[in-house]
Amino acid sequence: MMNRAPKQIDVIVAEATLEAEGVVSVKLVAADGGDLPPWDAGSHVDVYIEPGLIRQYSLCGDPRDVSSYRLGILLSELSRGGSKAMHALDAGHRLTIGAPRNNFELIETAQKSILIGGGIGITPLMSMAIRLNQIEQPFEFHYCARSYRRAAFLQELMQEPFGYRMWGHFDDEPPQMFSPDVHLAAPDAGTHLYVCGPTGFMDFVTGSALALGWAPERIHTESFNADAVDETGDTFTVHAARSGITVEVPSGRSIAEVLFDHNVRIPTSCAQGICGTCITTVIDGVPDHRDSYLTDAEKESNTEIAVCCSRANSAKLTLDV
Repeated sequence: MMNRAPKQIDVIVAEATLEAEGVVSVKLVAADGGDLPPWDAGSHVDVYIEPGLIRQYSLCGDPRDVSSYRLGILLSELSRGGSKAMHALDAGHRLTIGAPRNNFELIETAQKSILIGGGIGITPLMSMAIRLNQIEQPFEFHYCARSYRRAAFLQELMQEPFGYRMWGHFDDEPPQMFSPDVHLAAPDAGTHLYVCGPTGFMDFVTGSALALGWAPERIHTESFNADAVDETGDTFTVHAARSGITVEVPSGRSIAEVLFDHNVRIPTSCAQGICGTCITTVIDGVPDHRDSYLTDAEKESNTEIAVCCSRANSAKLTLDV
């Protein structure tokens, strides 16, 4: 296999609703009128907004409902076009999305789960709360936001059957602010912690949890922003087996870029390791995985690589291109 293009699905915007200041929810239905692919709590989809513009958004509805998908999108002050375009959507607009993927899996057998969302990071945790309630597993749900008026979905969540498990924490109401010393003070082997939100927020929560004695394997995180791609590292060799080309990939350049210079063209799109367009089979060598598309198991197998961002932990990689 030379390249694994992610499955793409044609969808239509059924509804676009302003949920709070700067946050819209978008309901998507299949363009062919059928059901959408099944998904698990914590999953996300890639949204192909326009050529070269791909963004990931968490699914925030009921995992049992495949008649539609629901996304929550914050209008970012630093938007490079993605959130602005999503906020401009109206009912009837056609989009293409990828099949659901889950790098933030819920452990349904845990004795207890604590869900902590910061701002728009609440979205993947919504599906987790719905699922945990369905299977009657105990959990706490903490929603941290700058202010009550910016807490999208809060009223909706409070009205769910699990509303009594909800805690609201707002920066402009100090008595209600989230306190790790209070809310994470009793770690035990049967409890798992799930955190999503801005990087600084997640660092604060996870760092506090570790300091309070939480085991790292019981702390699960997902950032809703792609990290900047790190292209630094030692020079390594790539052999394109079917093309008969061998190249040197220096620090600061991607495998895809260098191969393109030698007329070996691998399709790319996001250049951030989030969309999967450039996933390529590894014949020999050990990749240095720097993408957020492949699952942990796929990375451990070392049989595929995202050539737009990943590098090598071995002196040479041989790719099936």
